Formats: sequence, structure tokens, C-alpha cells
Amino acid sequence: MDISSIAAAASSNAMSQVQQQASVSVLKKAIETQEQSAMQLLQAIPAPPPMPTGTAGGIVDTWA
Repeated sequence: MDISSIAAAASSNAMSQVQQQASVSVLKKAIETQEQSAMQLLQAIPAPPPMPTGTAGGIVDTWA
């Protein structure tokens, strides 16, 4: 194996590592963006109205 092929292999390995790091960074950013979007959607859900007392289905008798 000559010096030029060793240098080419090392260069290729370094480039592969840089590409991998860039891919991971892009993936992390995409996940963060999705997380923020999901949180906004959850916060946009309106609170359910309170159940009126004394109506059918308002109170569950657990002693029976």
C-alpha cells in the first residue's frame, strides 16, 4: 500500500465522519422543530367545559 492510497483513505474517512456529524445535526434540528410544533398543537387544544353537577353522568357512585 503506498502513501497516496493511505492518505486518500484517511481523507475519505474524515469526510465520512463530517457528513455523519452533519446528518446527525440536521436530524436533531428536525426533531426539535417537530417537538415545538407538537407542543404548540397541544397548547392550542381548548380545555373541556366543566361537567354540570346533578345531571346524569356527572357523578359516579362507587359505593354500589
